Amino acid sequence: MLQNIPQVKVGIVAVSRDCFPITLSEKRRQKVVEACRKKGIDIFEAKTTVENENDVLKALDELKSAGVNALVVYLGNFGPEGPETMLAQKFGGPSMFVAAAEETQENLIDDRGDAYCGMLNASYNIGLRKLNPYIPEYPVGDAEEVSDMIAHFVDVARVVIGVKNLKIFSFGPRPQDFLACNAPIKPLYDLGIEIMENSELDLFESFNKHKDDPRIPEVVKQMEQELGTGNKHPGILPKLAQYELTLMDWYEKYRGSCQFAIFANKCWPAFQTQFGFVPCYVNARLASRGIPVACEVDIYGALSEYIVTLATQIPATILDINNTVPKDMYEANKEKFKDYKLTDLFMGFHCGNTPICHMKYAEMRYQLIMHRLLEPNKEPDITRGTLEGTIKPGEITIFRLQSTADCILRSYVAEGEVIDVDPRSFGGIGVFAIKEMGRFYRYVLIAKRFPHHTAVAFKHAGKILFDAMKMLGVDDISFNQPANMLYKDENPFK
Repeated sequence: MLQNIPQVKVGIVAVSRDCFPITLSEKRRQKVVEACRKKGIDIFEAKTTVENENDVLKALDELKSAGVNALVVYLGNFGPEGPETMLAQKFGGPSMFVAAAEETQENLIDDRGDAYCGMLNASYNIGLRKLNPYIPEYPVGDAEEVSDMIAHFVDVARVVIGVKNLKIFSFGPRPQDFLACNAPIKPLYDLGIEIMENSELDLFESFNKHKDDPRIPEVVKQMEQELGTGNKHPGILPKLAQYELTLMDWYEKYRGSCQFAIFANKCWPAFQTQFGFVPCYVNARLASRGIPVACEVDIYGALSEYIVTLATQIPATILDINNTVPKDMYEANKEKFKDYKLTDLFMGFHCGNTPICHMKYAEMRYQLIMHRLLEPNKEPDITRGTLEGTIKPGEITIFRLQSTADCILRSYVAEGEVIDVDPRSFGGIGVFAIKEMGRFYRYVLIAKRFPHHTAVAFKHAGKILFDAMKMLGVDDISFNQPANMLYKDENPFK
């Protein structure tokens, strides 16, 4: 169960220009609310209709009393561009602007609202106030259409609220051998994120203090039940349980003023020799609760994994964009690859940190590469703790938000699928297919210098991620579609 994501309480406020009938805006607002509730959208209907600045204050009091944290500014008619944009400015949280379409040709005199026109002036005033609300691709519609826009906005707002109330815990310096993870943290503060950097010694001390913690047997029992017949190294479970309790207690103790928190932790090479295990399975278990734990102190990887968790409300993972699919595997499974080219394919892999719910069959194993390095020709001991298996076939979205060396935020998003083909390898791994991946790999991932880690959402979420990045002020967003967009702000995920 996801425990580390915000609950969005959306509220709608109708606005009305004083030379238009206020009742028109109110009737249209009521129809939108009815359409939302039929679709299961929990929406608060503010009774104050904003015509002037005093109405703004009344509406804000209503929203605050109802616990609203995401605002829909609804132009039921032309709308007063000053007060309506002031409303969004003073609200402070994520906001959306949307306008009413005219309903019928039979009543274009008394009930013509001209909100189509009003959105233009609203946009101009949004710029004057330096606001960054969500505005749909075509922000004018009837009640049914507007309710669909609001449903999408709820998902976008969840990402924004989560990021704005997030703390990232990191343990250890970012590894020299993985300089790609060593990005500046200044842009995190620009996003409203807090970060608490800690030493590996801080983590090791806390871990040792949890020795003989009375809660360990219960966590071990939970692990045994989850692993079932895949519990191939039961002797390591007490240490893993001790480590899980260490992280969760840190999460509870040090979130401070933030509602949500995630981790980016050092996990090799000294981790194995000092802690006596690899942390992958624990990372997978926390990710399944909505608390990503990125390996190799990949701070932006942890953030990216959290963002896709917010967007989908499904546990996510972080994987390497790892290796090519061999030609003989491609030829042997041609019918499964459909119309994908060989260059559309790659294998997504990591040691064993993907939640068990996304695996066809998972086993507790040992980290093969570390075993070769640290325990050659020995029974696995300190390298035990991975969760390994083939990733289930189905829809995926890969995503990353990254800072450049000069503190510019960039992101990418690409939709595809995991193919039901045996990867015939180790770790948590799957065969991924993304249209135009070859072009994307060369002209986005390499050309824009993104690192090897990618966050994986287990559904298509490109539209949500695009709109959330725009609301967070990230303008450099790359896609896997061919570069034929006419307008910079056009959302390709329609």
